[in-house]
Formats: sequence, C-alpha cells, structure tokens
Amino acid sequence: MDGLIKGLMDVALGHDQKDDESSAEPRDERSRSSWAQVVSGEQDNSDQASNDHSHGYRPTNQWRKQSEGINEEWRPSRRPPMDDHEGYGRNECDEQHDYNQNQWDRKKGGEENNDGWETVVEKHPKRPHKIEKDHWHGYKRPPSEQEYSDGVENDENLIPSEEELADLSQACNRLWHLDINRLVPGKDYQIDCGEGKKIYEKEDVAQGSLFSWLKEDVLRRRTFSRFCSLLDNYNPNQGCKEVVTAEEKQEQAAFIEEISRTAPIKYLHKLLAFKGIVSDDYHDFKRILTSLWFELYGRGGTYGSSSAFEHVFVGEVKHRGEQEVSGFHNWLQFYLEEAKGRVDYQGYIFPRRRGQIPDSDTQLLTAQFEWNGVLKSVSSILVGVSPEFEVALYTLCFYLGGEDNHVELGPYPVNIKCYRFGDRIGSVFPMAEC
Repeated sequence: MDGLIKGLMDVALGHDQKDDESSAEPRDERSRSSWAQVVSGEQDNSDQASNDHSHGYRPTNQWRKQSEGINEEWRPSRRPPMDDHEGYGRNECDEQHDYNQNQWDRKKGGEENNDGWETVVEKHPKRPHKIEKDHWHGYKRPPSEQEYSDGVENDENLIPSEEELADLSQACNRLWHLDINRLVPGKDYQIDCGEGKKIYEKEDVAQGSLFSWLKEDVLRRRTFSRFCSLLDNYNPNQGCKEVVTAEEKQEQAAFIEEISRTAPIKYLHKLLAFKGIVSDDYHDFKRILTSLWFELYGRGGTYGSSSAFEHVFVGEVKHRGEQEVSGFHNWLQFYLEEAKGRVDYQGYIFPRRRGQIPDSDTQLLTAQFEWNGVLKSVSSILVGVSPEFEVALYTLCFYLGGEDNHVELGPYPVNIKCYRFGDRIGSVFPMAEC
C-alpha cells in the first residue's frame, strides 16, 4: 500500500527517473566543435523552424544539446574550467578544430546551391537572402596569396586638425564622416524596430525580425566579408579556452590588412601617432591592432578564453548563475544570426529622457533579444556602419578616452562605454545619450 501511495504521488507531481537524469549536470564543458554544429544549423530542421517561428515560436536554448545522446538534453556547466586542461584534451581540441573549419560547407539539403551561395530565410521572411561564403575560406591562406583592395590614395586629407587632436568628440565625428562604406537605410538594408519596452520587461513585443532585407552586394565588400569570416572562429561559452589555428591567424591578419587600407584606420593611425601613442611605422601599428583585438586573455576563470574581438563583436554567454549574453554589439553578427533563426529580436528599449523613438532610419539602436534562447536584456548596436569604422572608433576611445566617452557621431549623441581588462579592451559599446 505504501508503494502504491508513493507511486500515485510521483505521478501527481510529474516526477520520474527521466527528470532526475535530465537535470543532472554534465561532466564536461561544451566543446568548440559542438558549437560549430549549432551555428551550422545541422542540429535543426530548417523547415520546421520556419514553421514554428511563423506561429510565434520562441527558440529554446540550443546550447542544451548533449553530444553523447540525441534524445537527452545537454546543459552547460555553470562552473567554467579552472585550468587549461580541465575538460579540454589537446587531441580532442585538434580534432574539433579540423571539424570546425568545414562547418560553412556543410548545410542541409536545399540550403546550398552549386554557385557557392547559401540561401538564408528569416524568422518572418519577406524575401530570401543569399550570403556569398566560398571566398571566405580563401582568407585563411597566407598573406602572399591574398588580394586586397587598393588603399586610400590621398593621405593628406586624413591628417587630424588641431580641434580633433584636442577634442575626442570631434575626432570620433570625423571618423563617422570618413566611413564611406557605411550603409544607407532604405537603400542598402531595411529594419523594422517593432514595439518598445523597458529593460526589465521580458516579453517579446516584436512581431517579426529586426532586419527585413539586406542588399546582396553588401557582404561582398572586402572589409565586410573578411569581418564575417571571423565570426565562426569562437566558442561563445564564457570561460571555455579558445584554440586558435594557424589558418584562423591568417584570417585575422587578412582582416587587419584589409581595414588598414581604409580611411578610418589610416586616420586613427595618424591621430595616435600625433599623440605619441604609436610610432609612425604603419606595419608596427597593424601589429598593435592585431594584438589589441585578437590576443587572448582570461575571462570567466580560464586563461585564453576570450578576446576583445570575441566579446565585443561576436558575443559570449555567461553560465554562472542565470545564463545571459554578454558583449554582442555588432549589427553584422546580429543580421547573420537572426537570418539563420538563432537570434530572436524582442523589441527596442525605450530611449531615456524621452528621446527619439527609433524607426527604420535609425542607425543607433538599443534592443533586447535572445541568442539561442539566452537573453540579452539590453544591447546597443550601431546599425549599418562598416567594420573598419567600429574598430577605429573603439580603439580611439580605448587609447584617448576613459570609461565614459561622450561624443557626437553624425546626428547621434553617444556615450562610448569603454571597460578595460588590464591593458586590454574588456568591453566597449555605444550608449544613446537621449
């Protein structure tokens, strides 16, 4: 009788052995190759995902896929590895990276065409988009095999004025006007900001995706495409040690070389050289940029687990306490992840002090979204700007500014928040002033 009563109580409470097993913590950290499986879309049925979104479906946490059992739920450990070896065997990492290099080539039926383009359908598709990706792999080749854009011819126009040397805001505004690759709303892309909300509100108030469309030729631009090729090089789980391959280092070098031929980066160099912060040697300056943005440091308790580029532009996920997204302040990363159904835009955050409500022409947006089911309560993003502009802007504020940098960027009064991690960039992002 006691057994019968206990059994009835278990049924009433919805408790069984499977629940106990699914709630157990995993023994190992998530590997980089299993994240590559997530970002490649191999774990999802794209047709079913599209149908789910059309019925208001909100994606669950896709990090919860256990690699050892298809029907079991994987949950990332809340405690990051405390040393370089815990949960990360060297041979295993090597194999995982070999696998990771091929992820952009492995798509489910119907997603890849013979012409080397990938078809991407949005959460609420207005039209399909194609992302040229085959040449991205070419960026992993040695520098001698790369083809770069012609550099800016008239460097005399890039000499900073006395006012710009004396005023960080004027220097940042000069960068804004030098960004000839910045996109034009309504011409190069279209966004739908949807409804607004306060930071503490968690409900999804956006009926559709943020990006309605993006011109196909945008991602063919050299600095844009080289930037995009870097985005799949990282494990987003904060505290997981990164392993950077020789090919990925070539990719980083190709990106730095490409943006170094543009006006914003050349202006940045001249201004910092005038200030005595860097030398006149442009090759040395490119090495400084590479180190500043790509050199690994410790975050989340593990050495070599993060970098300025990963945190600011790609994004990371904290697992201590409640999961949350940190970093992730780049519109290209947002566009690509949203187009693949991994970002769920949930509305813009109301501006402070009754500022202007964002619309389709806005290029400074404060938004809330989920990334693979993990919430980013508030994130400010400069929409449509070029990668070279953001690198130049944030580097300039890091070297010449403080934690708060109140500047003008064209029509936008902005506070560029800059947090240091020793002599590195811990985080940097824009905040609307009104």
